[in-house]
Amino acid sequence: MRAKIRDTEIYFDVDGCGLVVEEQEIREKPVALIIHGGPGVDHTSYKPCFSPLVHHLQLVYFDHRGQGRSARGLKETYTLDNNVDDMEALRQYLGLEKIVLIGSSYGGMVALSYAVKYPQNVSHLIVIATAANSRFLKRAQEILAERGNEEQKAVALQLWSGNFENEEQLRQFFRVMGSMYSQSNEGKLNSPDSDQTILSVDAINVAFSGFLNDYNILNELHKITSPTLVIAGRHDWICAPEFSEEIAQAIPNAQLKIFENSGHLIRVDEPQLMLNEIARFLSLGHLV
Repeated sequence: MRAKIRDTEIYFDVDGCGLVVEEQEIREKPVALIIHGGPGVDHTSYKPCFSPLVHHLQLVYFDHRGQGRSARGLKETYTLDNNVDDMEALRQYLGLEKIVLIGSSYGGMVALSYAVKYPQNVSHLIVIATAANSRFLKRAQEILAERGNEEQKAVALQLWSGNFENEEQLRQFFRVMGSMYSQSNEGKLNSPDSDQTILSVDAINVAFSGFLNDYNILNELHKITSPTLVIAGRHDWICAPEFSEEIAQAIPNAQLKIFENSGHLIRVDEPQLMLNEIARFLSLGHLV
């Protein structure tokens, strides 16, 4: 489905009913927006992991502007600010009130920024493997220098400079960097290098050559009023757990969970444990 909002068209997909029958009563499920990372990928690699939540939540997946199945446009508009306001416009388009936000990696940055700007619209905030300021970029380069092989260090130069030339180069980047992103060889469908993922070179180039270098929302996180769960992977190379720790310290009463056997892609390394932690936080019961 597509929503014509603001100056673009956003692809979204709704998983699960909003109203369910339980013991002769009608119950309305909370609505959660699943916010994909990248930038430059799409929402599809999130579905295999997060779909079990549909028993308790109505899930709304969507692709950021210029990415996945959403409309392309001027690449100069592929910004964090627009992603935030697109999400608010989508909330209004769908007629939603307070929403649960589940954002991973860059999606966590969008979620944090949204929760700062529109705190009244967020019932619960869950951010996974993310950061609140641009210092994560320098730290990622240091970690890659320590842990990465020569091929990985070479291919990452295109990321830091934001000069991927085509989708195949970007797909090759994710393939080469696989062992940095994940501790596991399983969960192919949960990975950004899945053949089903639609890649956007312009979106990732604009981010890493531009606005991510000036990104800093750390000093505004105190404005977030919703219950917040911050999730990190101990071996995350690009959003090291130290950045999740500072997010949890900056948001009033936030909870922090670090998964000891995960890299950046916790949804690949420890998906069931992560879902159970989310279910516990949202008081949904155990999902195993």
